[in-house]
Amino acid sequence: MILPDDIELSVTVVGRDILLLITGGVRHIGAASTAYLDGENVEVLTSAVPHHKEHTISEAIARKVAAKLRKTVTVVMGIHYDDLTKEGILEVVEIVNAKVDQYLGQ
Repeated sequence: MILPDDIELSVTVVGRDILLLITGGVRHIGAASTAYLDGENVEVLTSAVPHHKEHTISEAIARKVAAKLRKTVTVVMGIHYDDLTKEGILEVVEIVNAKVDQYLGQ
């Protein structure tokens, strides 16, 4: 069982842009996704460390936050738990999305 308080989302304002750092378990940098406005569209560029899966979450979060705030957003993510099951992965994704929604609701 993953404890929601173990997964942390921190926000750094960088001029008019936003940097979100999302970590949990054994904290590290697994992926970084930057979403930016291109006219009315949101584009995303991602860099992922080999053998890490955070990019599958960071891209969607960066796109969602950039679209909502109409700003450039970089999400740096590193979450690792040993022997995580498929259900555990879904739990992590759910917790991360809830924390992002809470941030956007402020």
